[in-house]
Amino acid sequence: MKKFTLGIEEEFQILDSDTFTLRSHMSKILEGGKILLKERIKEEMHQSVIEMGTNVCENITQARDEVSYLRQQVIELANKEGLKVAAAGTHPFSMWSEQHITPNPRYDELIAEMKDVARSNLIFGMHVHVGIPNREEGLQIMNVARYFLPHLYALSTNSPFWEGRDTGFKSFRSKIFDKFPRTGIPPYFSSVAEYDKFVDVLVKTNCIDNGKKIWWDIRLHPFYPTVEFRVCDMVMTVDEVTCLAALMQCIIAKLHNLHQKNQSFRSYRRVLINENKWRAARWGMEAKLIDFGKEEEVPFKTLINELLDFVEDVVDELGCRNEVNYVYQMLEQGSGADRQLKVFNETNDLKEVVKYIVGETGKGL
Repeated sequence: MKKFTLGIEEEFQILDSDTFTLRSHMSKILEGGKILLKERIKEEMHQSVIEMGTNVCENITQARDEVSYLRQQVIELANKEGLKVAAAGTHPFSMWSEQHITPNPRYDELIAEMKDVARSNLIFGMHVHVGIPNREEGLQIMNVARYFLPHLYALSTNSPFWEGRDTGFKSFRSKIFDKFPRTGIPPYFSSVAEYDKFVDVLVKTNCIDNGKKIWWDIRLHPFYPTVEFRVCDMVMTVDEVTCLAALMQCIIAKLHNLHQKNQSFRSYRRVLINENKWRAARWGMEAKLIDFGKEEEVPFKTLINELLDFVEDVVDELGCRNEVNYVYQMLEQGSGADRQLKVFNETNDLKEVVKYIVGETGKGL
């Protein structure tokens, strides 16, 4: 089977060890981290966020090793500075208005353009790059893979709280990010030429300076030969990270195989897929999603089993059976959002929720 390489980026929260609030101390971690990790540790717009990114990984086993190593390193770097790190899509009670912005011309420009929309974008995601044979095929695969974004999103939901409130959503992160332009489910593109023309028009008219300012839930990466999944909340554990990454790799590999045989999976309109995304954000794994083929509501767990059946013939070739099968444990234990809400219902204390997230971030390392 063709190599569908993996790269995983994770955005972590930097916390005060006593209050468990967000702290704008990214530079303290970055200084020590750059020596050891070089390009695998990066600053973000808010100084209470640190991004860790793996090297290009040949398979899911290598990706798991890298993610585990990077999590160990960032936890140790934080501990040395008297800080903690947490993996969730939003911080349960910190206020965005109290966080410092990282001094950087790129971020200054973004703030100047978008004002409080950018300042309030204090959210944390996990991005997964899957290698593709070429851009033309990558685009066709991306068109079809859009259908599965709500499935992956529901599994990853991990941001039920925002500024001290239970939002009623399993993922409020996407509601915050929706305020940005060029986000959400991408439209269908019939060819790379059509896609490139779209990007060119945006550049020419000063909407963007390059394709990286297109922040869709899945995108053809402007610089790397990858399809990048950006829909997921930052998830708590390494097991959840590798399960989701393995599913994404399987989806790309399966759609590639179909493409090679001049077959495909049906492509659906963005407005329909958006209906499922909204349901995934609101109810997570408890959602009923729409089966557009049957034109009826179906429990999420039924659709996830259909997804597993769909990718079954590529799982062993990719060597990710254990990672993919972790879906069943996720269905049993609930998403990060479900577990956060359980802790809150038991303690009525959002600080205890953050302590729980911190514990899960280092689980199994």
